[in-house]
Amino acid sequence: MNTNLPVRDERTIAVENASYRWGFNLMAFGSLAIVAYRGFFLQENLWDLLLLVIVASGISTLYQARERLFTRRTVLLMVLFGVLSAALSVLVVFLAATTRPAP
Repeated sequence: MNTNLPVRDERTIAVENASYRWGFNLMAFGSLAIVAYRGFFLQENLWDLLLLVIVASGISTLYQARERLFTRRTVLLMVLFGVLSAALSVLVVFLAATTRPAP
């Protein structure tokens, strides 16, 4: 039996949180890559995977907002990138609808 238990100090907790961040980022961006590949090349609809990424990211963001971790600049950047992402999405859908050959 090992009697040398690890000490849970601030550094240990920070390393644990960093590892969770790396794991979450891998899962989120991996899922987005799968959605993009299957959507563009296999012409599949994968709204369930995309919704999973959006909900998981939203939970993280709401928790951080509740703990008041965002500055005014951070909120402005999130709004700016949200608006730009929405505009890009509308453009992609418009281009896909207008360039698709008629059946």
